Amino acid sequence: MRIRSQRVVLPDGTRPASIRIDGGRIAAIERFADGQPDIDAGAMTILPGLVDTHVHINEPGRTDWEGFETATRAAAAGGITTLVDMPLNSIPSTTTAAALELKRNAARGKCQVDVGFWGGVVPGNEADLEPLAGAGALGFKCFLSPSGVDEFDNVGDADLQRAMPNVASLGLPLLVHAEWPASLRPVDPHADPHRYSTWLNSRPPVAEHDAIDRLIELSARTRAHVHIVHLASADALPLVIDARATGVPVTVETCPHYLTCCAEEIRDGATAWKCAPPIRERDHRERLWRALLDGHIDLVATDHSPAPPALKDLGGGDFIAAWGGIASLQISLPVMQTAARLRAIPIERLAGWMSAAPARLAGLSSRKGAITVGRDADLVVIDPDRGMAVDASRLYHRHAVTPYDGARLTGLVTMTMVGGNVVFEHGECVGPPRGELLSR
Repeated sequence: MRIRSQRVVLPDGTRPASIRIDGGRIAAIERFADGQPDIDAGAMTILPGLVDTHVHINEPGRTDWEGFETATRAAAAGGITTLVDMPLNSIPSTTTAAALELKRNAARGKCQVDVGFWGGVVPGNEADLEPLAGAGALGFKCFLSPSGVDEFDNVGDADLQRAMPNVASLGLPLLVHAEWPASLRPVDPHADPHRYSTWLNSRPPVAEHDAIDRLIELSARTRAHVHIVHLASADALPLVIDARATGVPVTVETCPHYLTCCAEEIRDGATAWKCAPPIRERDHRERLWRALLDGHIDLVATDHSPAPPALKDLGGGDFIAAWGGIASLQISLPVMQTAARLRAIPIERLAGWMSAAPARLAGLSSRKGAITVGRDADLVVIDPDRGMAVDASRLYHRHAVTPYDGARLTGLVTMTMVGGNVVFEHGECVGPPRGELLSR
């Protein structure tokens, strides 16, 4: 099979090219005019398939929130060809090898795209980390503050000190929800819970700063690779920059919602925007963009964390009662493309942040993250200039709940290919589920 375009995003730049595919892999990258193409994308852009390393699929146990079938169809429609599932909010949480096998069994035959899995670090399970790695976990995830579900306890400092040497010896990353619990503020009982500021004030930037400060200390001591998930506060960036300059193995992600929204724009009662850490003020957003452009933030991941509409309290608008999580899996690429165009950022940078860098984090760079010979033929065709209006009812997510409902975006995914198979085109998922369950 051959697919060609006038604009193929390759590691050394964007140019006309024809991609020859054989056995699900990229067999050659040829001149645009070579051979007769099976698919001619014309002037549309071909990107490497996106890799989203922060997705809550919630199956088994909470498939009324999301599931492998719905999540991976949404991913395919959004140009995401590989996603990595978080160890919560499924029941059981993925904190043992047996639980990972249950999750893999739940996923078999349902996945439209390739799926990997993070294991969980919770108090007392440090002996489970090596078996989890042996069972295929790509790395581990923990929370420093309460996770929001009873099945996945947050770890304390002593737990980290026991677990991180094991993580280091396995050579896998430890992903951390980095809010230091002692630095969080109790919700003011006299404050209006419908006001966004009530939620924002309860999760101050210092909670992220203090957590990251301690994680850097432990990473420097143990040499465990710490990956800070969903950075919202730019105040912690100097800590990261200084640590990396001295060789501490720490990486950082942020999310589309922290880059495209700000506290000043969130209406009171608009609980679809609730997440933790919270979306902060405009100044934080601008500094996150600068850090991303300067290479101090490594990647962008969705933190797709859906829930049924009742749990988001969309009717009541109570930010304290509502579930904290944003659903954006299917639309993360156009959300980011729209923001990038406004800032004159080329689409090649998006490919780095949303494909190459997350593939490295998950240990999948030999197969994913770039259009090169030998890697999987995971490709996305996007019309970068075509506008679209988000209609939540037409998304493949389990529930029609996203804060981007009604947004006008630029950058339409027209085709997605996984392992040389077209899984999405003409606005529809096509073909049977062929997604592979990944291990390192």
